[in-house]
Amino acid sequence: MAISTITADILIIGGGSAGAIAAIRAKELNPKQKVVIFEKADIRYSGSIPRGMDALNIVAVPGVNTAEDYLVSTGLVCEGIVDEGPSYEMVKRSWDLLKKLESWGVYFPKDENGNYEVLGVHPKGRFAVTMEEPNLKNILYEKLTQLNCTVLDRTMAVELIVKDGMVCGAVGLNVRTGELISCAAKSVIITAGGVARFGLPDNGYLYGVFDCPANTGDAYGLAYRAGANLTSMEHTICAYVVKDINAPLLYITLTRGARLLNAVDKRLDQDHPSVLTMLEERVKGLDPCRISLQHLPEETIKGVEQILFGTEKPVLQRFFEGRNIDFRHNDIEIYPTEFTLCGGHGLAGIEVNAKAESSLTGLYVAGDSANVARGHLTGAFTFGELAAEQSTELAQKRTFDECIHEACENTVNKVMGKINKWQNESGEVTIEEFEFKVRRIINNFVLPPKNEYKLERAIVEMTKCQQKLFEDVKVETVHDLIKCFEVENIITCAKLSATSSKERKESRWGFYHYRPDYPNKDETFANKMVVVRKGSTENDIVVYTRPVEKISGEELQ
Repeated sequence: MAISTITADILIIGGGSAGAIAAIRAKELNPKQKVVIFEKADIRYSGSIPRGMDALNIVAVPGVNTAEDYLVSTGLVCEGIVDEGPSYEMVKRSWDLLKKLESWGVYFPKDENGNYEVLGVHPKGRFAVTMEEPNLKNILYEKLTQLNCTVLDRTMAVELIVKDGMVCGAVGLNVRTGELISCAAKSVIITAGGVARFGLPDNGYLYGVFDCPANTGDAYGLAYRAGANLTSMEHTICAYVVKDINAPLLYITLTRGARLLNAVDKRLDQDHPSVLTMLEERVKGLDPCRISLQHLPEETIKGVEQILFGTEKPVLQRFFEGRNIDFRHNDIEIYPTEFTLCGGHGLAGIEVNAKAESSLTGLYVAGDSANVARGHLTGAFTFGELAAEQSTELAQKRTFDECIHEACENTVNKVMGKINKWQNESGEVTIEEFEFKVRRIINNFVLPPKNEYKLERAIVEMTKCQQKLFEDVKVETVHDLIKCFEVENIITCAKLSATSSKERKESRWGFYHYRPDYPNKDETFANKMVVVRKGSTENDIVVYTRPVEKISGEELQ
């Protein structure tokens, strides 16, 4: 296998929304610094938002709401399990972010009075500003290209380089050629997403998931093996989307007057229609829930079609046409997705403070990889910029030395040792079959409803899978090898989730962390985060609780 060695002032792992804007911000601050991006796919259309977006989910719009209002709202939906510092920093920067995106050509529609359309999709207050931008990712791509960022497409980060507790680079693997790239860096930003390929989807397709299928917990696995803290990994979530294709629909339609019905035509849209509300209908046998647009004017229906078919997923048009579904005459069935771990849509992620700093020196985190509670696109953008600002400051202070290069060589040897183990001629199981088995076990033992027995079984079975990944899987191509690294990360995330779930001996967040053996909320865990990190070995998971971060009245000024 070929091995290349490069250096960077800032290495960004993941070229989605957070990674792209982090690269742009880093170059804005210091055009001379070298910014390198490891992107597993193609940065032009990678990440959770590979095309466009219909809203900037969280914005403190002057005269409409405040950052303080948002803390109240997110506290309700997170049931108090939220670090207020990062969330407050995110929403404080949200208005300037909107204006910056607007200056880049991102279109936010306004009414005849010049006001933005702000939707009420949160449990309290209005924060989501509508956006009509099918080319959002392309705008970011063109911007970072103009700034001469170095993008290494088709490169998966497989191990962080750590020296004396400080992160100083990463080793990547080209997903097509098998080339190893060792990048020594003065600072590292992880923006590689959450764990989309976690539970198995109802459609039975390994990659037919709601979020980006390339997101396999790489960020969490990298950070855990390096020794960083992760939090709220017990917050296993799903979404309610278009049945069988797992595509967004709910808030795009409900905010425009659509009706939400259960199987017996009872309307559910009068109150805040959360995922948990619809899961309750499913438990009662009153699913599938349906979205009805038939009563809406033609102009509104066309607007919904424009968003779904032009901005969200163009393949949706072919999907509905193939099923002879016309929104003017037919309801749209919606169904829960597979369960995932994600910071942007949930609470799980690598622990960060209000400066995007992880618990490891030199490592910054943004986007779905970070535990900035339910940050969505706003969190990805604001913390991408924050991470770039802090990384730039650190990069100006650090220098490369022989110790760093020695650490790079040691990490490459570690990765090569793992690859050599996978060159197993006696393996009889394909990596796809093995991934299906791993995710079936996750469905059976990690996901809700949870109990002590199932969670203990999950840890035991995942530990077995870690070993069998090296013994039973046949690796014949570079793609097989890449998928082995991905499945290894999925297994690690499953163990972290099961361990965190065992520690939180209560039920919280509705069905997301429902434990029939502890069916009620417990004040012992109120306002407490569950933290996991690596102990003396990778199989030694240290778990403990800590108080959530609260902001004082003085800090809110």
